[in-house]
Parts: sequence; C-alpha cells; structure tokens
Amino acid sequence: MKRIAFIICALLLAVGVEAQQKKANDQKDEDIYKFNVKKELPSTSVKNQNRSSTCWSFSTIAFLESELLRMGKPEYDLSEMFIVRKNFEIKGDKYVRMHGETAFSPGALAGNVISIIKNYGIVPEEVYNGMNYGDTMHIHTELDAVTTAYIKAATTNRSRRLTTAWKDGFSGILDAYLGSVPEKFTHKGTEYTPKSFANSLGFNMDDYVDITSFTHHPFYTQVALEIPDNYFWNKSYNIPMDEMIKIIDNSLELGYTVAWGADVSEKGFQYRKGFAVVPEKDEDLDQTGSDRARWEAASGNKNDKKKEEPKPTPVKEKVITQEMRQVAFDNYETQDDHGMLIMGTATDQNGNRYYKVKNSWGTTNSRYDGYFFVSIPYVQYKTISIMVNKKAIPADIAKKMGL
Repeated sequence: MKRIAFIICALLLAVGVEAQQKKANDQKDEDIYKFNVKKELPSTSVKNQNRSSTCWSFSTIAFLESELLRMGKPEYDLSEMFIVRKNFEIKGDKYVRMHGETAFSPGALAGNVISIIKNYGIVPEEVYNGMNYGDTMHIHTELDAVTTAYIKAATTNRSRRLTTAWKDGFSGILDAYLGSVPEKFTHKGTEYTPKSFANSLGFNMDDYVDITSFTHHPFYTQVALEIPDNYFWNKSYNIPMDEMIKIIDNSLELGYTVAWGADVSEKGFQYRKGFAVVPEKDEDLDQTGSDRARWEAASGNKNDKKKEEPKPTPVKEKVITQEMRQVAFDNYETQDDHGMLIMGTATDQNGNRYYKVKNSWGTTNSRYDGYFFVSIPYVQYKTISIMVNKKAIPADIAKKMGL
C-alpha cells in the first residue's frame, strides 16, 4: 500500500513539474524581461565569496582587476583574502584600543581595501587563497564566531588590563584559519613582497574616491557615513542623487567600472531571475521573501541547480526622489548589505535603462551566470555608496566636489 501511494505521489509530482515548466516555456516573448547589452567593460571571471561576509573585498578587488584591464595590463587574479586577513588585524587592534566600545564584524567598505593595498600591498590569489581550514570554498561561520569571542574576551578580562599575549593569540587564530601572510613570494619568475607587487601593478590609490548621497549631511562635503561597517569612519563625497547617477554613466562611457555598495533585501532584488527593480506596487512581483535570503540559505550546497521558473513580466517602477532615499536610510530600510561591480549598460524590451552588474555569488543560482541587470530606479533608491576613479567624474561635478 505504501509503495502504491509512493508511486502515485511521484507521478503527481512529475506531472506538476512538467506543467510548471510548460507554463514557463509557453509565456510570450514580449512578457519576459529581455536585456539588450549596450556596453560591457572588460572584467575578470565571476568569483564566489560563498559563506563569508567579504563582498566588500570581492567587489573592490573586481573593480581593481577591471582597472588593470583598462590600463592595458594582463588579467590578474588578486587575493581577496589577503585583504580580509589584514582587515581582521586592523579592526581587532582598533577594537582593543577602543576598549571594546566599537563595532567588530566581518564587514567593511571599499575604502578599507584601498587603504590596505596602499599601506600593506597585495598578492596574487595563487599566493594566498585564505582557505587553511580544509574546505575548497570560503566558509567563515566558525572564523567569525571565534575571532569575535576572542577579541571580546581580551577586552573584558577580570584583571582589567590587557595581557601582552592577546595580539599573538589573535594572529594565531587568523593563521590557523586563513594561513600566515607571506613576507616574500615569487610570481612569474620575479620575487616580490606584498608592497613591491602592489607597486608593480601601477595603481595610484589616490585616484579612487567614495561617493554617497544623503541629505542629513551637506552636499559637496566629505562625510563619514553612519553605517555599521564604517568602523574606521572612512569619508565619502556627499552629492545629489542625480549627480551620482551622472558619475556612474560617465564612468561607464569612458571605460571605467564602478564599485557599488547597496541594499539587496528588497523584493525587487531578484538575482536568480537576472534583475533588480523597484516595482511601483509590491504585488507586481510575485515573490515571498528576498533573493538574498534564498541565496544565503542555498549557498554552499554543491547540488544546487538552476531551476526553470515562470519569468516575470516587466513592471512599472517607482519614480525615486532624494527624499525617498533619505527616508529609507533613516528607517533602516536601506542598509549596507552587499558590494558588487557595475560594469556595463543595457536596456529592456521597453527601452528602460539598466546597469549590468557582476556579483560574487558564483555562477550558479542565477539566470546570467553570476551577472544581473539593475534598473536605474533601484540604483537611485538603494545605493549606499559607490567607488570610482576620480578621472571619470564629469568636470563640472568634480569642481563642486573640490577635486
């Protein structure tokens, strides 16, 4: 009896799956989001941060790798985890010096990457991949828990004073999980230190600036954005939203990619389906929960496959204002969730403009193999900050910024 019931259930499931696939395939072409790429700047391959809160490093390294291609350099695969390891050391020291009265979390900002390369250098991925814990994918759950517990214990011990061993102990944890940082290494027949390798790449780290757009600070000033990951109070240029979009457009037109930090918890962020939009009405998109939540639940599962789903109909989007941005930020509806790379432009079948975005969640679980298209309204509404090469900023805006 149980066997018969099982067979019946299996047949019904198969019929249901077949019907769902048929529904997806039967949709008219004009009802499906179709993107026409207008411009695509050179970029390196899609990487996978997997289960680590290191998008800030992956997105900024992707930005710098694209900068190297723009500069006519060969393709480089730079080490995101070298940056992460150094950032752990720096923020650990700051946490202790602040008597534990500051943030200690895995996150950071694009500016932290620039600062670390400027002061400590960088290495290729082949020299330092940061996986010293028996996995082939980045999994930082245990590392984050252990470092947080250790650093808090160091600052709250009952003797009310720091031991001389806390820094060595902290470095030991980082060595155990991520590996020790090489003082010297050989790359393509040449011996380097991390700093000499960084110098050989030809970057001018002073070319890169952070830009944001909020009204609780005066425009055309440099401000320390009040977000949890900005524990070093890095400063951004604060400008009007429309000028921020003009900078993105001008950068792409001139061949410069843009590092993009944004909130990805909106229902309109449908990464697996290949787009992010701000629907005029929430019910225009049939989705329960955010794509980010689904990705976090699925990441690390090697058996995940792309699934055929009914593809959504293009929806009318909200008209975004500066005031809407501010309200969403003030109400914690816009937070510093994720870092990505804007590296192209596109339009949908209705002529609406989009940016092509490179993500760092691998090439599975997405319609476009690790890329997606984000609408202009979404960027206007949900951007926390961007990083650009200041040479790509329109002259009239740069003048108002004091650059």
